Amino acid sequence: MQVSKQKVNKILEKQVTDLWFQMVADIKTPDEAKIVFEDLFSETEKSALIKRLAVGYWLVKKRSYETIKQNLKVSSATIATVAQGLTRPGWKLAMQKVMAEEWATKWETKIKKLIKR
Repeated sequence: MQVSKQKVNKILEKQVTDLWFQMVADIKTPDEAKIVFEDLFSETEKSALIKRLAVGYWLVKKRSYETIKQNLKVSSATIATVAQGLTRPGWKLAMQKVMAEEWATKWETKIKKLIKR
């Protein structure tokens, strides 16, 4: 995807940016998110975002650069960029959400197994 070098009016840019974030905040379920993002993002954009999130997750899980490179097919530069970003508030929040979901899924599975006994 190519981005125009022409600048949008600052007021308009803020309005459409706010519109974007409000739309994202209004998505209620993973199914809704999939429907919206499948149509709004190209395959390349989706792949880049998904891989970036996976790199962050695996770095938090202490996976090696080499493992991440081989499995996710990303460059060392991408991994380094994500690693630097992990200290930023947005990355911290994203990783908290991912880890909370992982924790909830793990315990849901354990509880279901106990109930079946």
